Amino acid sequence: MIRNIVFDFGGVLVDWNPRYLYDPYFGDAERSRWFIDNICTGEWNATLDGGKPFDVGVEELTALHPEWADAIAAYRDRWIEMIGGEVPHTAALVRRLKSAGYGVYGLTNWSAETFPMVRDRYGIFDELQGIVVSGEEHLLKPDPRIYRVLLSRYGLEAGESLFLDDNEANVEGARAVGMASERFVSAEQAEQVLRGKYGLKF
Repeated sequence: MIRNIVFDFGGVLVDWNPRYLYDPYFGDAERSRWFIDNICTGEWNATLDGGKPFDVGVEELTALHPEWADAIAAYRDRWIEMIGGEVPHTAALVRRLKSAGYGVYGLTNWSAETFPMVRDRYGIFDELQGIVVSGEEHLLKPDPRIYRVLLSRYGLEAGESLFLDDNEANVEGARAVGMASERFVSAEQAEQVLRGKYGLKF
């Protein structure tokens, strides 16, 4: 029986996308896409999510691509412009689950430096009964160890916990430690899965 629902953050609770910054920064969607695919890549961002200080990451990347120094620095200095607001209706889903007696928790790949910027901006994080942030743990999903940190820290049983993430690899990571897990597409889809497949009442 599922007693706890664990939510990813980026793409699930809040909308994060570097293009919200770089499309207007460059004034050219193609140039923005190329920059994110080739300079400030997802792989590079993952090192920040894993605990590398932003200043170190920016300095290292600038040394490799000095011609992009200003644009790379914007990734740190204007990071908050990558946030597009709450993902529609997920906050309401979290609150309804909590009101129905389910435990609600968060597990995210996020920089320890930038998470406080959204933590203080969106009240939904106050609803969660526990949060694990990769940048604080120096562990990244889908490493099994970070799921075990969550379970151990908050006294959760893997078999009673369900994880929602928009990344399939992270979904599989949760399943590997015995949690139920589903790929998040929208709050409406998640609600249908929680009610239909798992029989949750809320």
